[in-house]
Amino acid sequence: MKILVDADACPKMVLQICCELGKKYDIAVWTVASFNHNIQSDHHITVESDSQAADIKVMNLSEAGDIIITQDWGLAAMVLGKHAKCLSPTGREYRSGQMEFLLEERNLKAKLRRSGGRTKGPRKRTGEDDRRFAASLEKLLTRHHIEEINGSMEGE
Repeated sequence: MKILVDADACPKMVLQICCELGKKYDIAVWTVASFNHNIQSDHHITVESDSQAADIKVMNLSEAGDIIITQDWGLAAMVLGKHAKCLSPTGREYRSGQMEFLLEERNLKAKLRRSGGRTKGPRKRTGEDDRRFAASLEKLLTRHHIEEINGSMEGE
């Protein structure tokens, strides 16, 4: 298991929380971003600046059981298909049952922007977002840790 962060548009505080909790639970944290970003990470992969390069790399690196951090709904849908867990930088856990709605919403907003319309951008990040993200990530890591302990006890 590893934590994979789509770090192209990821808030610094989210990266910091991932690194802190990764150390606490002894789980590697990998960051992926284009060379346009200066990311400080023990395990960082730099990709080209193509619009989907980081997403494709995260998708290719993800495996069942990993935790992926992204705000990209398309990437979330793909990694959920690989049986990975997925969180937004605000701590929202993406689930397979909601992806069709989110992707349809993304498509409608893109169509509106292409026709000259405007959509709202994300709201300003708050401390509550950081606390919610930390709690959500810790919940997933705790669940994984408990499953690992139960699995090793069954093997004895």
